[in-house]
Parts: sequence; C-alpha cells; structure tokens
Amino acid sequence: MTKNVAVPEMTQNSSKPMQYPPPRSGNAGASYPIHKRFLARLEVCNHGVTPNAWTDSMKISSPTQAMSVSTLVDEAYIAWTARYPSALDRFEEIIGASKGKQIVMFLDYDGTLSPIVEDPDRAFMSDTMRDAVRDIASYFPTAIVSGRCRDKVYSFVRLAELYYAGSHGMDIKGPVKGPKNTKSKTKAVLFQPASEFLPMINEVFKTLLETTKSTPGAKVENNKFCVSVHFRCVEEKKWISLAEQVRSVLKEYPKLRITQGRKVLEIRPTIKWDKGKALEFLLESIGFANCDHVLPVYIGDDRTDEDAFKFVRKVLRDRGQGIGILVSKFPKDTNASYSLREPTEVMDFLHRLVDWKRNS
Repeated sequence: MTKNVAVPEMTQNSSKPMQYPPPRSGNAGASYPIHKRFLARLEVCNHGVTPNAWTDSMKISSPTQAMSVSTLVDEAYIAWTARYPSALDRFEEIIGASKGKQIVMFLDYDGTLSPIVEDPDRAFMSDTMRDAVRDIASYFPTAIVSGRCRDKVYSFVRLAELYYAGSHGMDIKGPVKGPKNTKSKTKAVLFQPASEFLPMINEVFKTLLETTKSTPGAKVENNKFCVSVHFRCVEEKKWISLAEQVRSVLKEYPKLRITQGRKVLEIRPTIKWDKGKALEFLLESIGFANCDHVLPVYIGDDRTDEDAFKFVRKVLRDRGQGIGILVSKFPKDTNASYSLREPTEVMDFLHRLVDWKRNS
C-alpha cells in the first residue's frame, strides 16, 4: 500500500545551467515567500488525513477569487516569471531548441484549450482554438492528455487526427493516419492499463453520487478510469464536509487514491500510471522511443500536469530536449520550463508555431 499522505518536496533547481530553459537563479524566488501557500503540494490518500489538512490543501490549489491585476504585476509574479518566462517572449529560444528535431505536441484540455468554467460539462473550446489545434496537428503529431473521460474530451475537441489520452492517460487511443507533414509511423492505439478497475470505479461513482447529494453545488463526474468530485460551485464553508464525505467512501477502497486539482478531488487507481507515463507510451507508439531527434512539448495548467512536466524534464536532462509550459496567472512551483497566462496565450503560441513551420 502507498503511504497515507504524500507531501512532495518543493522543486529545487540544482542542475547546472543549460542553453534552454533559461538559467534559474536560486535567488529568483526569494522575494516572494508570501506565495508559499500557492507553492505547497499535498497528495491525499485514503486514510489518516485530518479535516484541516483537507481544507488547507483545497484552499491552496483552489483560490475562491481571481487574483487582482495589481497582484499579477507585483514583485512576486515578476520574480516567478524570471524563473518561468513566457513561452511567447522566448519563442525564438524554443524554436532554436527544435532545430533538427521533430516537435511532438501534448496538450491538456481544461484550463489550457478551454477556460475553467463552473459547469465542467460546458467547458467548450472556441472554434478559433479548434482551428489552431487542427493546424498544429497538420504539422506535428498532437495529443490531448486530460483527466477527463476520453470520449468526453473528444466530444469537446472533435478532431479525428489527434491522439487522445483520457483519465490521466489510463485510456489512450490514436488516429489511424498521422499528420501528412511528419515522417512518424502512426498507428491506431488503444491502451487501458487500469481496465480491471472499471467495476470498482463505477461502484464508487454511484456511491459518491448518493453520498454527496447533501452538499449543494457538488458535482460527481465519471471519467471512466477515474471519478472527479467538483467543488467549484460549493460554498467554501462546506468544503470540509464534502471532503469528509469523499473520504468516508474511499475508506472501503484501499486500491483507490485521491489526488487534487483546481476545485476538484479525483479518485484514481493506485497503479503507477500518470500523464508522464502516458507521454512516454505515446512517444513510443508514434515511433519516437529513445529518439534523439524528437522535441516533446507539453502545455498544461494543473497539478496533475506536473507528472508530464517531470517526464519532459527527464527527457531534457537525458537527451538534451523537451519543453514544459505551465498555464497560470499566479506563481506556482512547477517542473515546467516556461509559462503562459491563459488559453488565449496558448492559442497565440500555437499560431506562432504553425506560422514558423509554414515559413520554414
């Protein structure tokens, strides 16, 4: 069994400076200690978690109000962007890193391609964003990697030429034919490493639907290989009771664990599989396993995307390649190398990448 509570340590930048990402000074973050509450991480498992730990963690990753403009331009944010510069401002640097390499694009969905909305069933992407993703996929192998059910993500994106990794990478399927402008060997992929958990996940979903009825605003979503309990529309004073409801259900399922994102608690199998493993699997599936001429680029906004950023950084350290871009309007500790503020900037970045490829 896993430990009851895992609190990952803060990321330390102890590696030697590299050409990219830009060198990160150890003093760059010293000027924003007030934001440590935004940088803390807490992965919650089935047992032994105090109510205060639940709510503190929920508040850390799920601020109830958008940060003000003045906060976004204060010294703390400026110091943070010195460590994680804008991918738009450093676009030429990123392009330079891609010289002689095949870019493979990995994109989260919620908060990356679509804005975060109160009703997760209405997290629609704009037509202009869909066009941008379609254009990217015409030049580079492209995958959507989401905590959502794969079918739900596909219903939002509606682009058959992409790879889709739903349920945090536990449900993967790819297109039969790859992008026309790449030389990768694509094939239809269907990989479900947690299939044995399906009956258990369905059972937990039904139980949580009933258990959380007493909490106004709570929404339980079945993402096939994981269950999401959204508390975006729940009053903050009721978060602790909702967390206890979820915890009481999970006591009976030691093979499941709870992780946390922005205003969502996610119940997942305890198997060693995450978005980082999904990236590794997809790279192998499209013909780029242990390849020196590939540049994986991952763009995401939430805590669960850190597993993908860690994988990308590992690729960078081992073979000198790989780029992670965090979408965030406020300082966060991250394994990404660059940042973008919101989905509109993600779209701008995709447009610039397509324009560069067309012109080159």
